[in-house]
Amino acid sequence: MPKGPNAAMAGVLAGPRYESFGVSDESATRALAAFRISCGSLQRRTDGSGLTKGSDWTSACVEAATARDAQAFFSNNFDVVQVGDGKSLATGYYEPEIAGARMQSPQYNVPVYKRPSDIIEVDLGLFSDDLKGKRVRGRVKGTNLIPYADRAEIEEGGLSGRGLELAWAADPVEFFFLQVQGSGRLRLPDGSVMRIGYDGQNGRDYTGIGKLMKDRGLLGPGQTSMQGIMAYLRANPEEGRAIMRENKSWIFFKELTGAGPLGALGLPVTPKGTVAADPMFVPLGAPVLLSTDRAEANGLWVAQDTGGAIKGSNRFDTFWGAGSEARTIAGGMSGRGSAFLLLPKGVLARLKAEAPVAGTPPQR
Repeated sequence: MPKGPNAAMAGVLAGPRYESFGVSDESATRALAAFRISCGSLQRRTDGSGLTKGSDWTSACVEAATARDAQAFFSNNFDVVQVGDGKSLATGYYEPEIAGARMQSPQYNVPVYKRPSDIIEVDLGLFSDDLKGKRVRGRVKGTNLIPYADRAEIEEGGLSGRGLELAWAADPVEFFFLQVQGSGRLRLPDGSVMRIGYDGQNGRDYTGIGKLMKDRGLLGPGQTSMQGIMAYLRANPEEGRAIMRENKSWIFFKELTGAGPLGALGLPVTPKGTVAADPMFVPLGAPVLLSTDRAEANGLWVAQDTGGAIKGSNRFDTFWGAGSEARTIAGGMSGRGSAFLLLPKGVLARLKAEAPVAGTPPQR
């Protein structure tokens, strides 16, 4: 089992029956389609949550291939379980579309960078069992591995002149939020669209500027949505630039020409069907049930993605697709309530048999 906090350590309890959630047929059908896409990865990946083995998913994946009744499929093949206290926070993300161009010009002068070849990613678990599951990114300077350039250094030209410009965006604020989303579309001057997807990160910690701004009293009640944050940044451009630079994380992109956008599994994500989750608490590819105070987020989802801010148990980011409706819902999404995982039949019983404490919350 991986060391460090994970779902097995947080404790797993039996949850309510699937039928008690009143999942809509539409939500179940989307989730079944997403689950089919994830099945191969579920059976191959090492599960950092400590809950499942690849073979646990074989029976459900075989059934999914030919299942026609999505509700019956989830009811018959899975047990509902709760991780830790089950209290959840669900935010939202979407595939933004912003103005951009393949060539730099006065109108398009915000660089969209490809992944640099000098970024080194180190698996610390190769050096110490206590560091399994932890990675760092940086660059080599002499004989040392040092942190990679942060957002401010990159914006000040730290990567210019290296031929890394994949494209150019028109608006730094819009591009900042495209980076937060992790993928998006550039609407080119001729009306065509260039789709770009995540291709790495500079290794710096992600800082959510919304909370930062709220804590400083810069945003009032009702202004903490993405739309409210953007309005403040535009109204205060100099201060806004400094605030954005407090998020030192920088995302690199590649052009997407096939299906997409792609999630952390390298597979297409499903609008209104995919959630990003912390793989230390949710097996990537597993179904997730959300019951929150935001009706749009409630129902069945599949964990097909991850995110820099999506850490810990029962923390999810719901994916809404592209377009103005998706932008509005995702930008204002903050649902609190309960979350549950769907694990293949028999897994919960095995966890209890292998580690009796797995069925009870840890003692504090």
